[in-house]
Amino acid sequence: MKKYAVIVAGGSGQRMGTQVPKQFLLLHGKPVLWYTLKIFLEAYEDMDIILVAPEEHMETARTMVHATGAAHRIRTVAGGATRFHSVYNGLQIIRSSAGGRDDGAEREEAVVFVHDGVRCLLSAELVHSCYEQAVRLGSAIPVVDSKDSIRVVTGEESVSVDRSRVKLVQTPQTFLSSVLLPAYSQPYQESFTDEASVVEANGGKVSLIEGEANNIKITTPTDLIVAGRIIEGGVGG
Repeated sequence: MKKYAVIVAGGSGQRMGTQVPKQFLLLHGKPVLWYTLKIFLEAYEDMDIILVAPEEHMETARTMVHATGAAHRIRTVAGGATRFHSVYNGLQIIRSSAGGRDDGAEREEAVVFVHDGVRCLLSAELVHSCYEQAVRLGSAIPVVDSKDSIRVVTGEESVSVDRSRVKLVQTPQTFLSSVLLPAYSQPYQESFTDEASVVEANGGKVSLIEGEANNIKITTPTDLIVAGRIIEGGVGG
């Protein structure tokens, strides 16, 4: 089955406190995003990648794409105002490539991964697992257990929540194209925080899969240090 990965790297990196967006910061001499692209390129030889990058940093993104040695498998598109709009822009390339109608009819089925560009430490095994489950069940959303106590705040009150019922969501959020593409034809809502929430709002169901502890999202300087140590240990490098 055809495979596409939409790598969302449109952030500005404000929480990192640097002028350079976090996805382009160096990690052991290579940009964070380089590691992410390499994992997806190596996971499947027939994987096509759509890289969604900030419009003002498109040249930097294209330079890095060429540095992977597989530029013919990566297309670059500018991001949007929100994550929803950035993913939408990436999916437009899949729509035009696959043909068919917006409702998914008469379109060649494909598996679509949507991944945060700054989650550079995932394994190829996780990519494979997400693919296999999406083929079987239509979706695969990686999650991990919460290690912390959880409280829900309502006004001035808060209540403890059984953390065994709470899952922390990761990416790549993976779907059959017949599930994901129609979901992104609906109007944007502020409640859309990830692809799973978009699919659910369109009446679709999502299936969870075990994620990885090292599949962290690099958003702060501390995250960058942790990622460096993980790579030094031979994981994700």
